[in-house]
Amino acid sequence: MTQREVINYVELPAKNIPATKAFFEQAFSWKFVDYGEEYTGFSNSGIEGGFYLSELVSSTATGACLLVLLSDDLEDTERRVKKSGGIISQGIFSFPGGRRFHFTEPSGNELAVWSPVKAYIA
Repeated sequence: MTQREVINYVELPAKNIPATKAFFEQAFSWKFVDYGEEYTGFSNSGIEGGFYLSELVSSTATGACLLVLLSDDLEDTERRVKKSGGIISQGIFSFPGGRRFHFTEPSGNELAVWSPVKAYIA
């Protein structure tokens, strides 16, 4: 696979760009660069992307792609999401390979956070 064939950038809708920026800055330390009033780019997130002004939301209920963030402390991440104004839409649950939870951010977009199963040495 060449570098031209990898996921390089992701864009999401945002009803309220300032509130969405504030949430991701506080909860995850993402960095932002504004490109006018209707678009902001983000970095320090694992992949670069942006939010564009829209009344739409990204939700798996409507067939949207689910962005899943990685955490090494799922409970701490869930606390930071709540403290920053995120709404937990599905609490922490186990699945083969790990645990995760789903949340919506202030513009209504659904994301998830997961942690892999940790190997315990007896």
